[in-house]
Amino acid sequence: MSSEVTASRHVSVYIDRPLGEVYAYASNPVNLPVWAHGLGDSVEQGDEGWVAESSPMGRVVVDFAPRNELGVLDHDVTLPSGQTVYNPVRVIVHGAGSEVVFTLRRRPEMSDADFERDADTVAADLVRLKSIMESG
Repeated sequence: MSSEVTASRHVSVYIDRPLGEVYAYASNPVNLPVWAHGLGDSVEQGDEGWVAESSPMGRVVVDFAPRNELGVLDHDVTLPSGQTVYNPVRVIVHGAGSEVVFTLRRRPEMSDADFERDADTVAADLVRLKSIMESG
């Protein structure tokens, strides 16, 4: 991981469901293709970890934080270039529901437009998660 400091943006969504339910669903990699389209339309357990062959970035490997009771959904995404991007994500209690907060880190090579596109993708993924969680 580079020691260079870059811009961060917190992208979040309120979900009218308890933290435990949101965390249980969102932390299960099998559910990712349903709500996290930024990682592609399928993920499979491989020797390297969870592999998304058809992500918009190409083949990526996702390594998740161990399941925990703190709502931590952090994950590293290893890009086709071999670069690994750390993604801090939390599910936190917010009133009777939960808030999912994704800290988007701007990579040094990203243009303003790329960073905005990433933020829009993350926001859309979180809205999809909200819709899924609140509909059933």
